[in-house]
Amino acid sequence: MWSAHALRVVEDGTEALVLAGRPGAEMLAPTTWIEWLLTGDETARARAMPNLADGNWRLDPWSWRNTAHLQWVPPELWFSVHAFYDPSDGHRLAHWYVNFQQPMRRTAIGFDTFDLLLDLVIDPDLSQWRWKDEDEYAHGRRLGVVSEADHRAVERARDEATAMIEERTGPFAAAADWRDWRSEPHWPAPSLPTGTLTVGLP
Repeated sequence: MWSAHALRVVEDGTEALVLAGRPGAEMLAPTTWIEWLLTGDETARARAMPNLADGNWRLDPWSWRNTAHLQWVPPELWFSVHAFYDPSDGHRLAHWYVNFQQPMRRTAIGFDTFDLLLDLVIDPDLSQWRWKDEDEYAHGRRLGVVSEADHRAVERARDEATAMIEERTGPFAAAADWRDWRSEPHWPAPSLPTGTLTVGLP
């Protein structure tokens, strides 16, 4: 397990699984990632990929900070769409984000996927977007973290994701009303279930 995130299920339908997160939600994250967030030390982040390739890392508790977010996770597709909101600024939609990942699988305590390192960051009004972490993605391919089969799937997913933006479909459609979403103030911050680190182990 590379990380764990506590999220709230908003919708579990045939078109997509919709998940919500908010500040204070529990996480387990690699210590290198936490060190990078706390210090800004890029060498700490750089150690994460070799650690993942070698199967040598440690997870520590962390909590999500600063943003609320929705995730749209369609079955069988190799990406998810995220909308990030700023609770300190009237819950303003700050940006969209496409995360390339293996298709989501259900487990006894939630859902499982594998992040494939590449991301797409999109302006709130969908007018512009930029690819993020392409160098990290290429490094992951060299180290074998991203397999050739994964890479071929990501190449197809790139086209699918950009077509959704251009055609204003899925959560990007005006009728989806994601721009006006608000997390319910009475919702407690999600917590991780018991057995997070051992689910699926023999």
